[in-house]
Amino acid sequence: MSGTLAGRKALVTGGARGIGAAVARRFAADGADVAINYRSSSDAAEALAAEITAGGRRAVAFKADISDPDQIQRLTDQAADALGGLDILASNAGIEHFGTLDAVTPAEFDRVFAVNTRGQFFAVQNAVRHMGEGGRVVLMSSGSAHKAVFHHALYASSKAAVESIALNLSPELGRRGITINALAPGGTVTDMSDHAGSRYVHPDVDADFPTVIRTASALGRMAQPAEIAAVVSFLVSDDASFITGRTIQADGGWF
Repeated sequence: MSGTLAGRKALVTGGARGIGAAVARRFAADGADVAINYRSSSDAAEALAAEITAGGRRAVAFKADISDPDQIQRLTDQAADALGGLDILASNAGIEHFGTLDAVTPAEFDRVFAVNTRGQFFAVQNAVRHMGEGGRVVLMSSGSAHKAVFHHALYASSKAAVESIALNLSPELGRRGITINALAPGGTVTDMSDHAGSRYVHPDVDADFPTVIRTASALGRMAQPAEIAAVVSFLVSDDASFITGRTIQADGGWF
């Protein structure tokens, strides 16, 4: 085996599509075996597992709703059993939300935080039970946690909390030789951005989403999922062994 992640065993939550699928592919390309979690995209997850297996790495797909702590525990146990251990957690599962202050319901609030925040917390709790020295955890935040977006307070706050989780768990996990970091991507070309991209434009701004991206970021474009996956792969590699408790902003210079 060769590659920066040779011999490692990784779990990617929300791994069937978008950034999660790109992370799973990158981990496999770098030598890791991968467990791919999905909630509803079974065909995409199984196809990705078959693709990775055909490329010479081991890959398995497991269904679990990350909003349910019991399912998270079952998922991490299944992944560790199937792969023969667990060295890496890439916690990517998340849901988008836009809504005015007066329209957000308690049920919506609970659902968004159950997936984006609570789900990531308990994914860490359960995954690290299977990790030893050299374990790696990457949580998924968002550029929205660092930039005000109209009608986006619920989603952004659920992601900002994830950065605090990474910061405050770092000394506890550091005693076990495990690093934990968060990644805050900017706009990325996924089906989620296709659906919600226009809502990132302030209603008083007379411009479409591509124009806003061109004029409000240093690189003037959105990221490809593979570019975000490359950052995740770095953070779980030995090259990032002295980085923990940090949030990396991969946003193309969003200003």
